[in-house]
Amino acid sequence: MRTKICGITSYKDAMTAIKAGADALGFVFYEKSPRYISPQDAKKIIAQLPPFIEKVALFVNESATTINAFMKESGATLAQLHFTTTPELIDALCVPYIKVTRAKSAQDILEFADEYRLVDAYCEAYGGEGKRINIEWFDGVDCSKIILAGGLDSSNIISLKDYGFYGLDVSSGVEISHGKKDPQKVQEFIKNAQ
Repeated sequence: MRTKICGITSYKDAMTAIKAGADALGFVFYEKSPRYISPQDAKKIIAQLPPFIEKVALFVNESATTINAFMKESGATLAQLHFTTTPELIDALCVPYIKVTRAKSAQDILEFADEYRLVDAYCEAYGGEGKRINIEWFDGVDCSKIILAGGLDSSNIISLKDYGFYGLDVSSGVEISHGKKDPQKVQEFIKNAQ
């Protein structure tokens, strides 16, 4: 399974994730998050990264104009949309994007079923609470286009392999504190995912 280490706030943590085998890094452009990073600071990290790593920018309740501008400014390669979008917003985006479903029920995980999407457990705040989704909701579901997030860590992802998820997204499960990654936890998470 592919892996994304989210909530990157330093070059050191970015390289720790890359050296451990991460496919993608996440940068949180949501000011209310404890893992927030400005597009300018993200650019300083992204500019030093090796090629072939996806740089994902997380957005909450932003306009297409802001998303396009922050993506260009930071050098991020994929916008992760953690909010209900409109067709008009999607049409106005000039960048690749992925939608996020914040699932409250088993029915919710079928949203955007014809496209690659990220499925996270619903919580009042956006992102980073480490709440785990009910894995039984995925029984019998085609998970090949789903990136699973929410409450994941190296000990609970081994049981997910039979579901065939496209990828896994982790933040708090590999942290020492908000925005600071634990190298050993990152390595164990990616090893167990692979």
